[in-house]
Amino acid sequence: MNSLSIQLYTVRDHLTTDAGETLERLAGIGFTQVEPFGLVDFADQLAEPMARLGLSAPTAHVKLAGADLDAVFSAARRLGVGTVVDPMIDPARWSSRDGVEGVARELREASARAADQGLRVGYHNHAFELENRIAGVPALEVFAEAAGDAVDLEVDTYWAEVGGESAPDLLRRLGERVVAIHVKDGPKTKENTDQVAVGSGSMPIAEILAAAPQALPVVELDDFAGEIFDAVVASHAHLAGTPQGA
Repeated sequence: MNSLSIQLYTVRDHLTTDAGETLERLAGIGFTQVEPFGLVDFADQLAEPMARLGLSAPTAHVKLAGADLDAVFSAARRLGVGTVVDPMIDPARWSSRDGVEGVARELREASARAADQGLRVGYHNHAFELENRIAGVPALEVFAEAAGDAVDLEVDTYWAEVGGESAPDLLRRLGERVVAIHVKDGPKTKENTDQVAVGSGSMPIAEILAAAPQALPVVELDDFAGEIFDAVVASHAHLAGTPQGA
């Protein structure tokens, strides 16, 4: 697999201690791309080591709904981010069609402002956007239709399965709208520390990758019971040996 990123939230404890050393460790493992979180807060710490190590950030997580978009877009441009992704919007807004369409409208408006600066806007799901259904359809798919092509999708495949959907089937239904996927593994529970290195859990990793060959795979563990870098190394090794589209 030639294209592979990692969500820096995975190594957040190391990152807040020493961002430069943490990025050096990730580059040493073989990552050439990273996905920052809390983009505005971390941009200052990430800019120099990312440039020095040749790391790029095609995507980044940052609150968009109700945020200072000028600050968001400035930080994104500084780090060379292409798509800024809102990582979660209030679960209460995903329980009705009006609520979901309101989220879509807000992100379309952010997208219009982002486009003026050469940026894209996206949304990342958790389980509730799949668990909640509008007339039998997962709320995330209602959102995708309402948002249209203005808003990209980053599908967290683990939370999709926790939410009751087959991640490969969901990816095939959403199609080219999906620009990135969170690849994580574990027993599909809501307990974050149950998550394990990619390839050592029960997620259908190869089928997920095959269902969205156009999407950037982003390794993520929300938490881990052991030393996190052990899981990161194992995840990279597994995915690096998996042909994209396999």
